[in-house]
Amino acid sequence: MSSTQREVDHALAYPEPPASPLWHRHGAKARPLTDAQKQRNRELLLLAQRKPRSAGGTRSCSPT
Repeated sequence: MSSTQREVDHALAYPEPPASPLWHRHGAKARPLTDAQKQRNRELLLLAQRKPRSAGGTRSCSPT
């Protein structure tokens, strides 16, 4: 499909509006993770990358 001047989406020609002020944090920063938390996250990430995804979703629950 060829693109002509008439087919151009003019909504994309304008810059994105600025982010909402509610998206910015003011004040206290998040606490850095401890070494134990970092290690736990690494282990969980490796486990998740090795484990095949189930077709039903990420949670496993037994039917009742």
